[in-house]
Amino acid sequence: MKKVLHIIRKEFIQVGRDPKLFPILILAPILQLLLLGYAVNLDIKDIPSVVCDLDRTPASREFISRFIHSGYFSLEERVASAEDIGQFLDNGQASIAFVVPRGFGNHLAAGRTASVQVLLDGTESQSATVGAGYVSLITSRYAQEKTGRILDGLQAAGVKPVQIAPEIRVWYNPELKSRNFMVPGVLGLILLVMTMMLTSMAVVREKEMGTMEQLSVTPIRPLELIAGKLLPFLIIGIVDVLLVTGVSVWLFKVPIRGSVWLLFGLSLIFMMSTLGLGLFTSTISHNQQQAMLMTVLFMMPMIFFSGFVFPIDNMPKPIQWVTYLMPLRYYCVIIRGIYLKGVGLSALWGQALALLVFGLTILALSVLRFSKKIG
Repeated sequence: MKKVLHIIRKEFIQVGRDPKLFPILILAPILQLLLLGYAVNLDIKDIPSVVCDLDRTPASREFISRFIHSGYFSLEERVASAEDIGQFLDNGQASIAFVVPRGFGNHLAAGRTASVQVLLDGTESQSATVGAGYVSLITSRYAQEKTGRILDGLQAAGVKPVQIAPEIRVWYNPELKSRNFMVPGVLGLILLVMTMMLTSMAVVREKEMGTMEQLSVTPIRPLELIAGKLLPFLIIGIVDVLLVTGVSVWLFKVPIRGSVWLLFGLSLIFMMSTLGLGLFTSTISHNQQQAMLMTVLFMMPMIFFSGFVFPIDNMPKPIQWVTYLMPLRYYCVIIRGIYLKGVGLSALWGQALALLVFGLTILALSVLRFSKKIG
């Protein structure tokens, strides 16, 4: 253990001698959390809109006002003809257009179905999908109000119509804030990037400087050398967990409803995977440039296929099977369960076990490969 402590001390001395590396280790996680927490926002509001009201009746004006005053849409322009809408969608000034045809008010007054045309800019599919959902929601509410007035008249006449009133409750994230969904996942992303990249770069740097051969001829055994190389970055990962959780609770107001100790314990298991992948990357790289490229090659599929942003259930079946090989997939479920749901190990043991098996496997394979190269 004394030999391992000397290697750990050596690693921290090397970090301290690099004036550019230390701010990256401390400031980069906070900066990434701030950027992703504020900039990556899936809550779509104030969709720029253009309106063409050909009916120009109180009913059409009331219907359009429901959208403009909802907070989801912002009125950019009112046009007199449907042909004028194209220029607003073409230049990006508007993302959605409403065309109310003539006779809209008369159809409603007569109890007939009234049609409204809604045009969406499909170049931004996320905004278009969410905007279409808002349109359906507001339209259905407006229709329910109109139907309610008719039902009130029927009840006054002694007729009791059948009604269904759904009571919707959203658990764990009642306000549906994307920040509550994104910020916990950022912790997994930061741990993946920092620990994996730093481990691979540190080992390869020894090769480039020629000090790896010097270490291999010392009385230090391969396992002691590997432990001394990995433990400093494990400590840095723990510091990053402290920083990110502190900022998420204090600045973003995302509460940790579960056990903080469970969060740290499962984060350590997750870092076994990232450190093992970083060590494996170092064994197949000959310089720091190769190590960085290989690290990016490993990280990009994990980010896209882990459920960090895109739901796994929406992916094709073959891709869903591939996601089981991504340790970040399990960690995202774990951290969001602890943060938002407040669940314990009894609910997360499956993900924790899969993460432990994956971490031990990749770490053992990386250690064997690294030891063989040293020997």
